[in-house]
Amino acid sequence: MAQPQQAARTRILETAYDLFSHNGVRAVGIDRIIAEANIAKATLYRHFPSKEDLVLAFLELREQRWTRDWLETETERRARSPKEHAVAIFDTLDEWFHSADFEGCSFIQTLLEIRDPDSAIHRAAAQHLGVIREKLARYAEQAGARDPEETSYQLQILLMGAIVSAARGDHAAARRARTFAELLLETSS
Repeated sequence: MAQPQQAARTRILETAYDLFSHNGVRAVGIDRIIAEANIAKATLYRHFPSKEDLVLAFLELREQRWTRDWLETETERRARSPKEHAVAIFDTLDEWFHSADFEGCSFIQTLLEIRDPDSAIHRAAAQHLGVIREKLARYAEQAGARDPEETSYQLQILLMGAIVSAARGDHAAARRARTFAELLLETSS
């Protein structure tokens, strides 16, 4: 059983995770998190001295849950071989775009909301997108790309574009992007 302090921290972070991932970090104030987590303001600030600290913790948790536990795991499960990871990621996105819990990419959203490149939050969002790009570089290498790094940037543009398109209502965006990813990998080998 979790200690009371740890339980409060977990409740705060879970509440923030749900609110930030569905509404963005700017739209959600500390008072709303306090109310929905049913905690005192002092409890929140004991665990997260500032909203920035809470947003940074949210982004870390999002990377673990979304990038590593879901996107990476599901993509690698879907591919019949490592060579197919670079296109299977679009199949994973396609399923997500058609699910009731599709809420868009918190990293993209946060990067656009917090535009100051000197902000720790902006840098963290960019770094978390960098983790995804590094995964795409590995997938591009497995697919035989001559320049896996360059190919990973191109794949990430397709991936982010598909996410943004799906957020505006184009739920077939991942399938469309997959077609371009196949062509890209074909010409980069």
